[in-house]
Amino acid sequence: MGDNLSLSATVRENIGKGAAREARRNDLVPGVIYGGSEEPLNINVKFNELLKKLNAGRFMSTLINLTIEGKTVQVICREIQKHVVKDLPTHLDFMRLSKTARIKLFIPVVFNNQDICKGIKRGGVLTVVRPEVELLVNAMEIPSVLEVDIEDFEVGDTITISNIVLPSGTETTIKGRDFVIANIQAPSGLKSSENEGGDSEDSATDASEEEKEDNAPE
Repeated sequence: MGDNLSLSATVRENIGKGAAREARRNDLVPGVIYGGSEEPLNINVKFNELLKKLNAGRFMSTLINLTIEGKTVQVICREIQKHVVKDLPTHLDFMRLSKTARIKLFIPVVFNNQDICKGIKRGGVLTVVRPEVELLVNAMEIPSVLEVDIEDFEVGDTITISNIVLPSGTETTIKGRDFVIANIQAPSGLKSSENEGGDSEDSATDASEEEKEDNAPE
């Protein structure tokens, strides 16, 4: 299971667009905490502190210990609004979590042993179809990643969800099918050679048939 993140915030007394703009001018990112039995709480988070956490990755799939004026609450980030041009955070939505809560999260997939994968060593290319998989997880036991060992996969093989051992207490939100995660594709050079080989065989067959027609009695 992944380690929790720690983040600090302050209560935002004023609400509305004007208060949010003022917060941003002061290098703060406005946000809201909702869920549970408590009322929504408007907060501000320091921009630089938040940006460091975002750049570290997995911010949306990691349990966060959010400290607000001395009180810590466990939350998960449900939405990050960003500036349309600068792509920087402008607003945050956090959801409170209880110890028994179950939530849906996208968990990243890690492909182990790529350096000794049989298919890749033969020139194949790992093509990832789903870099993340949505799981239903226990709020207090959120896995940091899903791992799959691809050492024995050959060129042309497909990696599906059944090749991944899911952490205890988790389940996929997609039911009833063994969906694709990635595959080992043949290199483009090999594909071209195969196609050219097929064209040569077709040409030889056509030439043979033409020769038979030419030699046929009139």
